[in-house]
Amino acid sequence: MKKLMMVAAFIAGGVSLTAQADVLAQKNISLAQANALASSAIQACMAKNYQVTVTVVDRAGIIKAVQRTDNAGPHTVKASEMKAYTSLSTKNASGKVMEAAQSNAGAQNMRDVPGFLLLAGGLPLKVGDEVIGAIGIGGAPGGHLDEACAQQAIDSLKL
Repeated sequence: MKKLMMVAAFIAGGVSLTAQADVLAQKNISLAQANALASSAIQACMAKNYQVTVTVVDRAGIIKAVQRTDNAGPHTVKASEMKAYTSLSTKNASGKVMEAAQSNAGAQNMRDVPGFLLLAGGLPLKVGDEVIGAIGIGGAPGGHLDEACAQQAIDSLKL
């Protein structure tokens, strides 16, 4: 019995060491990148006379940067945050999530997920296949236009 207890203790100790050795190393968007992305998106939208708010969230969905043009509606602040969160959570464009919810009966309840906004304008930020954050824009006269500004900003930053 003593040998069995010693073997069990040895195995438990080995499992504990293995778990400690597997620390995660994950990429995340930096504050400098988030601010540059938000500024670039604001510029892209303002060049088309769109009054918007841009929100950038990190890989955990925490707000990293928010910028709002002087005449953007107050609703655009929360809308841009929710679009970014939706995109981050699903690792997909918020407009694609909207389309899935509209066309797939099994996905229609996605509109009820707290923090989700099923409108175009949110895009995931990726390094390779790894999602490191997301950007959401609200306020252009159409979600597809919000998304176009977001994509232009992502392309200019070259994450």
